[in-house]
Amino acid sequence: MVTTGKDIARNVKTAYALMHRQTQSLLSRHDITADQYVLLALLSAEDGVTQQALTTRAASDPNTVRAMLVLLEKKGLVARKPHNTDRRARRVLLTANGRRTYQKLASTLAPLQDALRSPFSEQEASAFVDALHRFCEVMRQWASDAGPQRIPLAFQRTKD
Repeated sequence: MVTTGKDIARNVKTAYALMHRQTQSLLSRHDITADQYVLLALLSAEDGVTQQALTTRAASDPNTVRAMLVLLEKKGLVARKPHNTDRRARRVLLTANGRRTYQKLASTLAPLQDALRSPFSEQEASAFVDALHRFCEVMRQWASDAGPQRIPLAFQRTKD
C-alpha cells in the first residue's frame, strides 16, 4: 500500500484534534485554553521574546496571539513591555504568577504527555519528532513558494 500526502494530512489532523481535545479538557478546569498554554510554554522556554517572534513560534496569526496575550495579561500571567531598541515591538514576559501557573499546568499535562510518548522507543520518538520537523519545513517551503495569498505570513518561517 502506498502512503499518500492525503493519508499523512488526514492522520496529522486527526492526531492533532485528539491531542488538542484532551489537552483542552485537562486545562479547562484551570481557565486556560490549550492555545494559551502553548504561549505560556513558549515563554517558559524563552521569556522576553517579541510578540512577532511568539506568533511565529506558536504557528498562529498576530491577531489571535494578541487576543490571547490580552487575556493572559488580565489574568496576571504575562506582561507586555516595550522593546529596548524597537519602538514598534513589544516584548512578552511571564510574571511570577505566570511561572507558577505554567508549572502547575505542566504537571497537569504530564500524564497526557507520558501517554503520547508511551508507544515509542527512544529511537522511534526521536525519529518521529525529526519527521515532524521535516514535515513542518516542507509546509513552510510550500507556503514560501506559494506566496502570501495562500498562507498567512505567521505560518512562514521568519528570522528573529
